[in-house]
Amino acid sequence: MKSELKFNTPITVTQPTLPDKDTYLSYVNDIWERKWLTNNGPLHDEFKRKLEYYLGTQNVELFTNGHLALEIALKTAIEEKGEIITTPFTFASTVHAIVNSGFEPVFCDIDRESYNIDVNKIEKYITPNTKAIVAVHVFGIPCDVQAIEKLANKHGLKVIYDAAHAFGVEIDGEGISNFGDVSMFSFHATKVFHSIEGGMLSYRDAALSTKLMAMKNFGMASPDQVDYVGTNAKMNEFQAAMGLSNLEIVDQNIEIRKAAYETYLEHLSGIEGLQTTTIPLGVKGNYSYFPILLKSEKVRDQLAEKLKEYNVIARKYFYPLCNEFNCYDFNADETPVAHTVSTRILCLPMHANLTVEETNQICDIIQFELGDISE
Repeated sequence: MKSELKFNTPITVTQPTLPDKDTYLSYVNDIWERKWLTNNGPLHDEFKRKLEYYLGTQNVELFTNGHLALEIALKTAIEEKGEIITTPFTFASTVHAIVNSGFEPVFCDIDRESYNIDVNKIEKYITPNTKAIVAVHVFGIPCDVQAIEKLANKHGLKVIYDAAHAFGVEIDGEGISNFGDVSMFSFHATKVFHSIEGGMLSYRDAALSTKLMAMKNFGMASPDQVDYVGTNAKMNEFQAAMGLSNLEIVDQNIEIRKAAYETYLEHLSGIEGLQTTTIPLGVKGNYSYFPILLKSEKVRDQLAEKLKEYNVIARKYFYPLCNEFNCYDFNADETPVAHTVSTRILCLPMHANLTVEETNQICDIIQFELGDISE
């Protein structure tokens, strides 16, 4: 049975999607002709316009990666330094960006169903020194944006969303990029949509545009004027070319992911000791990840190792929590739900190159091996 189910080559948890080579090369040929490689080139500007149209949003700025985009968002949108309430159940970039930008992260526990920040617990962490809420749309599942907006308005706080996983997601027909003061999207190679590396900010206040453009270009407001302490976070033309090429196929790729997602749900839902996550009603998902929650850390770790024997590479994501990192000295005691989820979570392979047949096979392996795993 085991030899029959083993894959000949590794099935990785994520895998980049590449567009038609000729489509990409047609853009690259234009770059060769123009010899304009970076600094807001023609492809950069075309990519920006097409993203605004695709996402249904008005204010967009592009960056070399999502992490620097988030740092610049924090430095630009929040006027005073202080505390920022966020989640520990996120990728390291979220918290590193907060710290690197001169703010103090305050960790709020998560909801045990969505894995997003628990909106019912945020208010107890709000103090006179709180400046913003940085919430994460974990695995592409939207946060409770209405509740967060209500809290922010009540206390005069900024809302910045880490939407790294949420490209193309909609809530009741409204693009996820239109919520909060600023949203950051990652275009890293393993995301649903990518530009090799890259990032984007969507933002509510059009007046931020001038400063955002300066901040990603060493703080230069003009060739002869440096108004801010900025950095170098400009997206180059080769990244924009890949983004433009992938934008043509992103809907097709999301449909492929949806088929894998539905196959996982069909075969894994209802298994004792295994919890799946479903996309809420009214949400148009992008099927960026397929996490499962096992009944204990021991079972999670054993299953991850068993899957490797079949050439299936799953990931303990997010583990450890950000408030448990060695590089920080945070207290993780106030986030017990996040701790429990972090020690039991496992993300299964999910990408646009994954077939339904391969997904079925992964489900067969999980069902076969779980029966032999004990706590």
